[in-house]
Amino acid sequence: MSQRLGVIDRYREWLPVTERTPPVSLLEGSTPLLPSRTIGAALGLRRLYFKYEGLNPTGSFKDRGMVVAVAKAMEEGARVLVCASTGNTSASAAAYAASQRLRAIVVVPAGEIAMNKLSQALMYGAKVVALRGNFDGALAVVRELAATYPVALVNSVNPHRLEGQKTAAFEIVDALGDAPDYLVLPVGNAGNITAYWRGFKEYHAAGRCRVLPRMVGAQAEGAAPIVKGRVFKRPRTVASAIRIGNPASWEGATLARDESGGLIDAVTDTEILQAQIWLAASEGLFAEPASCAPLALLARLAREGRVEKDSTSVVVLTGSGLKDPDAALNNVEPPIELDGDARALAKVLKL
Repeated sequence: MSQRLGVIDRYREWLPVTERTPPVSLLEGSTPLLPSRTIGAALGLRRLYFKYEGLNPTGSFKDRGMVVAVAKAMEEGARVLVCASTGNTSASAAAYAASQRLRAIVVVPAGEIAMNKLSQALMYGAKVVALRGNFDGALAVVRELAATYPVALVNSVNPHRLEGQKTAAFEIVDALGDAPDYLVLPVGNAGNITAYWRGFKEYHAAGRCRVLPRMVGAQAEGAAPIVKGRVFKRPRTVASAIRIGNPASWEGATLARDESGGLIDAVTDTEILQAQIWLAASEGLFAEPASCAPLALLARLAREGRVEKDSTSVVVLTGSGLKDPDAALNNVEPPIELDGDARALAKVLKL
């Protein structure tokens, strides 16, 4: 049986690591690329896959970039990590800090983070500060902190984060034998779409894939700065992971869109929650709301005939549904409470 490797060990030749880079790993990456059993056929798409990043160590894609950012920070002598977060980055930074006996400082927008994500950061031992305002304000504060004090900033403005995140593109090509025709993913701070495009281009330049995908990004209507071409001062959406009004990688996202001939569009919260239930009930995949925004967008594009039926599409599910279950629970039937025996149970269930 082959040994599973973390991102740095598996893709060392593609990453900015040296002999002095510490061997940091929680065995992140190597997440499954799952073929659709139901949704693809319902949309008339012959080949639809889900890249399920929720099976990373802390439950989201953030671990790919975090392992490289933390390893490089340690190589440079850092002992304190800092980040702003809507949830997933904080969990990842705190976990890797704990694994390497580093100190982690997490700044979150007060009242804007899913409790399950906050609990991860706290359990991993991070110092969590809830700052009044939104994510963009929190990011501005930690950037200033990192510029003035001896702390390593591990948000996606750290270039090593994107280097780690691009490995997901490598995995997709390695699994399919080529790049897909469409790569559909959520866009919040926009680092991930930037990283995927970088990965596909690097593999293409090296002859590892023949085609390049069209990059399709999904934002939420209440937090769609790239779609609308303006900063959202008060972003609002049920998908907390993409509740960002001024993406740090805005330019990278638009470059990925334009160079690939793709698009970035917005979907409503209703579409996101419907897609979340559809994905779970039809494919057995529970993903957080932000992860379901790209499925909602792909469904709309397919129904409008804007996706070739014979194409290969990959939807990136960036985080586990266990990250933010409250939104999902508000849209499903509650458990049935019953006093009685098997006969009473059968009657209620209409067996």
